[in-house]
Amino acid sequence: MVAHLLRLKLTLLRNSLRRSPWQIVGIVFGALYGISILVLLLGGLFFLSTTDPELARTATVLAGAAAVLGWALIPILAAGVDLTLDPARFVTFAVPLPQLLAGLALGGLIGIPGVVTLLAALASAAVWWRSPAAVAAGLLSALIAVFTCVIAARVTVAASTSLASSRRFKDVSGLVAIIPLMLLGPIIGGITSGVSGAGDYLPSLARTLSWTPLGAAWAVPGDVALGQWGTAAAKLVIAVVFLVLLVWAWKVLLSRALVTPPHNAGARRKGGKLGFFAMFPATPTGAVAARALTYWIRDPRYGASLLIIPLLVVVLLFVNNTGGTPVVPLLIGPLVALLLAFGLSADVAYDNTAFALHISTGVSGAADRAGRVIACAVFGVPTVLLATVLPCVLLGETGLLPVLLGVSLALLLSGLGLSSVVSARYTYNVPLPGENAFKTPPGSGGRTALVQGLGMLAQLVIVLPVLALAVAAVVTGSALLSWLTLAAGVLLGAGLLLAGIRIGGRWMDRRAPELLVAVTVNK
Repeated sequence: MVAHLLRLKLTLLRNSLRRSPWQIVGIVFGALYGISILVLLLGGLFFLSTTDPELARTATVLAGAAAVLGWALIPILAAGVDLTLDPARFVTFAVPLPQLLAGLALGGLIGIPGVVTLLAALASAAVWWRSPAAVAAGLLSALIAVFTCVIAARVTVAASTSLASSRRFKDVSGLVAIIPLMLLGPIIGGITSGVSGAGDYLPSLARTLSWTPLGAAWAVPGDVALGQWGTAAAKLVIAVVFLVLLVWAWKVLLSRALVTPPHNAGARRKGGKLGFFAMFPATPTGAVAARALTYWIRDPRYGASLLIIPLLVVVLLFVNNTGGTPVVPLLIGPLVALLLAFGLSADVAYDNTAFALHISTGVSGAADRAGRVIACAVFGVPTVLLATVLPCVLLGETGLLPVLLGVSLALLLSGLGLSSVVSARYTYNVPLPGENAFKTPPGSGGRTALVQGLGMLAQLVIVLPVLALAVAAVVTGSALLSWLTLAAGVLLGAGLLLAGIRIGGRWMDRRAPELLVAVTVNK
């Protein structure tokens, strides 16, 4: 049965590659990324093998503890991430629990994260090549540590199963997950500045972690290499006992989940409230705008794209405070405009099967394009204006305000027009409704990156006249050129917006059935 589960895992992965060539491209990119990480880890381990054993033990314990913590926490934060061997799928099958546990544990190693973790852990034993006993202890403790990582992830998934069945929990946890990832630079900078003045901080932290389940297994070979046999034995016992407790907890949680699987209960809502539909005119364009604005407010996939914007602002401010120039905060307005406008390019893809409503009701392509633009502009225009004006006022650079407003409005308006064309012609895989907002469909990373990269590049190209005027205004300090930049940004942006709505509407009228197939089948 264990072998059958492993074959099932491999079969599902193999079949996912047959969906489209982009699946293979995504796997190749993921594999290259994993290989690059592995090469960096191996290089670091080689360096550690030539240094002082105390330093090597500190580094391996800290890195190993971070790996265990990451494996345990990421499944909770990314509640919508696809699990190929999801335990919930085995509820109706009489699979013996021991075989199911073993199959799921070994299956967790099949994949880029599992392979990289396993190879890096086994390679860490070579750090202690001067001591054969430490190498043997390193191989044993590496296997214990790897299975601790895998099973810790399974325990957290099983423990959060009932919570994960809640739509609100999925939405909130998915959005919270991106915050530490986006703020990784400021976090690392803060930690670095905090420990730079305390040279003994990291060794002390490693010694503390080595007596906890997070770092006990990783500290065993270092203790053996240093001749601390009693300490090594005690830490090995801690690692083994913790792994046994994890397996027991996983068994209990999995048994409960298989007997009483969670279910989603539909909430009862009172009727009579039209929401945004009562605020827009009763026209096709107004109906599309109300529907799209509802999605922007309530759909976590849209919320994720909006959450990234303030986080990027925080990152820019951090860069400015750590050696940047006053120019950096002034770029917030154009950057927000660029991201908001391009976010509309995935609007049709997010609709999924709901896009059939636009076809079956006979909504024209131009009305569809205009409605979606209006919905984005309702909050996009005030946001861009605030992000442009506020830094200028706070930094006392009000003379640059016309230039920055011209660039920002040009990027926003022309970008909305460009997105109206792109989303009517080109689509890329996005998370399905109800899934984690940051889930990447298998194999779609390459195509998504290509479409997004080319789209943003085109967005900059079409506003080159405004950018040229802006550069000339800043270089010469001419007030006339500054106001010409503002006028050109508004006029060019408005013209490209209207052209994008018309062209995108024609394309949508011409290929609406093909577009529906693209957003519902290619997942």
